Amino acid sequence: MKDEKVMLTREGLEKLQKELKYLKEVERPEVAQKIQEALAFGDLSENAEYAAAKDRQAFVEGRILSIEKILENYELIEDGKKKDGVVSVGSKVKIKDMKTKTTLEFTIVGSPETDPLSGKISRNSPLGKALLGKKRGEVISVKVPAGLAKYKILKVE
Repeated sequence: MKDEKVMLTREGLEKLQKELKYLKEVERPEVAQKIQEALAFGDLSENAEYAAAKDRQAFVEGRILSIEKILENYELIEDGKKKDGVVSVGSKVKIKDMKTKTTLEFTIVGSPETDPLSGKISRNSPLGKALLGKKRGEVISVKVPAGLAKYKILKVE
């Protein structure tokens, strides 16, 4: 079965490439060095440094594999392919909560780039799914833990 393409912005692609390079060239050798140092202490059954280094190694190797898989199967989100005024992956969107009257701004991105604190929401999130294909002026409904939230799309770039 073929994996679904992972959507990435140019910024997201560059960030993943830099992270992969850092993990391979800096983190991996540092972890290997820490394991060697911990082995020198002897008895591994009570060696906290060795256990911590092995845990870190497992994390680093897992992250490397994860990034490599993404980079083998991604689709670049090109700004020129976006339809004017229609929300798509890569769009910057400004919406207004119809209940609280607060406005929110964010960019719709692929899952690997999701970072709500930086204003990046996944196209696979409930809000992201509800916005895709919609235009400025439309009102959307999104199921949230407290019930149904309604948002008006104010701007799409």
